[in-house]
Amino acid sequence: MVPFSVLDLSPIIAGGDAALSFRNTLDLARHAERLGYRRYWLAEHHNMRGIASAATAVVIGHVAGGTSTIRVGSGGIMLPNHAPLVIAEQFGTLESLYPGRIDLGLGRAPGTDQTTARALRRYLAGGADNFPQDVVELQAYFRPAEPGQAVQAVPGAGLNVPIWLLGSSLFSAQLAAVLGLPFAFASHFAPDHLHDALAIYRSRFKPSAQLERPYVMVGANVFAAATDAEARRHFTSLQQAFVNLRRSAPGQLPPPVDSTDGLWSPMEQAGLEHSLRYAVVGSPETVRRGLAAFIAETAADEVMVTAQMFDHAARLRSFALVAEARDALAATARPAPSAA
Repeated sequence: MVPFSVLDLSPIIAGGDAALSFRNTLDLARHAERLGYRRYWLAEHHNMRGIASAATAVVIGHVAGGTSTIRVGSGGIMLPNHAPLVIAEQFGTLESLYPGRIDLGLGRAPGTDQTTARALRRYLAGGADNFPQDVVELQAYFRPAEPGQAVQAVPGAGLNVPIWLLGSSLFSAQLAAVLGLPFAFASHFAPDHLHDALAIYRSRFKPSAQLERPYVMVGANVFAAATDAEARRHFTSLQQAFVNLRRSAPGQLPPPVDSTDGLWSPMEQAGLEHSLRYAVVGSPETVRRGLAAFIAETAADEVMVTAQMFDHAARLRSFALVAEARDALAATARPAPSAA
């Protein structure tokens, strides 16, 4: 069975606040754990009024402390915003508190605008250009400390914190292959280079101490509901948020609307359809078919599902329907039992 996981941005809905978002995040994580999802990842974004997961390691600790078996991690930590030692200490702390359950996904984008990036790090020389060196430095902090090692991650040294590389282009695919790390592609919002990135990663992969063979996770927006029409209505919240971001006017996650007529231009509609190409929206049967096609197209080892949905109860129901679709796909993929 291809495992399914959850990506959550702790959305702040219109009229809500971060405290509500964190309660909903923990509730969804517990729900996902009961439904058999493998991982629950949170993403680092800054200066975004509709996303509450800026202090990503803190929210990971909140979720891991409120669950018991599901893996919890970052999708991702934007490494150019941080010194590698700080991330090693943070995730070493998380691994010490919740052993065997913490993932560290790394991205090379700042997760924000340049002005905010400067406020985060003050000094931006290098930045994303130093990403390969920063990843290697971070890996070193998790190895057992050497005698006389001047700088150690405490906690961190000697702990098994799986590192993933995340990407929406070819760069991280190449780096993940060279370093022998698992690779997650952000096809849920940046689909253009999906197939080229996966081909490069798989063809150039070099086994490492962490991973013997390539392992690919792909992202998809999945909005499931009782009917196609209901699912499409919930999807309008993400569409509105996406257009607002493209207009440089990000805000809280808006409620769904019955009709999007007049809300954006034909050019913006084309942009939505292009960027959200890998969105599966509809009834249980529509979702099952869409996910089957997506898995077949990508030969993914794992699927990461995300759903920026305004109504929390509907979001819980959507992830339950996706889990049912996952189980149905697994059942149809199993070989028929031999005759007695």
